[in-house]
Amino acid sequence: MSAFGQVLVFLNNIGMYDVILPFLLVFTLVYAMLEKTKILGVEKVGDEQISRKNLNAMVAFVSGFFVIASTQLVAIINEFTANVVLLLLLITMFLLLMGAFHEETEKSFFLQGWTKTAFIIISFIGILLVFFNSLGWLNIAWDFIILNWDSGLTGIIMFFVVFVALIAFVTHTPKSTTAKKEE
Repeated sequence: MSAFGQVLVFLNNIGMYDVILPFLLVFTLVYAMLEKTKILGVEKVGDEQISRKNLNAMVAFVSGFFVIASTQLVAIINEFTANVVLLLLLITMFLLLMGAFHEETEKSFFLQGWTKTAFIIISFIGILLVFFNSLGWLNIAWDFIILNWDSGLTGIIMFFVVFVALIAFVTHTPKSTTAKKEE
């Protein structure tokens, strides 16, 4: 085993991945949310209104300990975080591939229009799938679909999708091109 491999085994043995990192993640997120929302109130120091950092830190600290006390929550957080990072890596690689075919202009490369909306929807669905997989619900849903799939259900789903798409197509009103030119 390499030296870095031994370091990772040592960190695992002392609880770095099961205790310290989940605690720091939860503490940081809860503290940042409490600081941003100022839900526990503010105090006046001179002319400034600042959040109650001591209360925010204590609530975040206790929340972090409650989370690490539950091994099931820690397992879900570890799997979810790892999968979200994997999804982020896939999105980055996809954008890198898109950039390879992009013509360089003075503006930097950003998704616009329908591609931006589609990319946001696909990313949101990906995060939901990662979350459901972390909870184990994706396997349950997949098993249900496999065991209960029949031609009647397939026909109903296809009819519903076609019906919704047809209604969306018929009721869609395109934006006026003359209004864009006037602006």
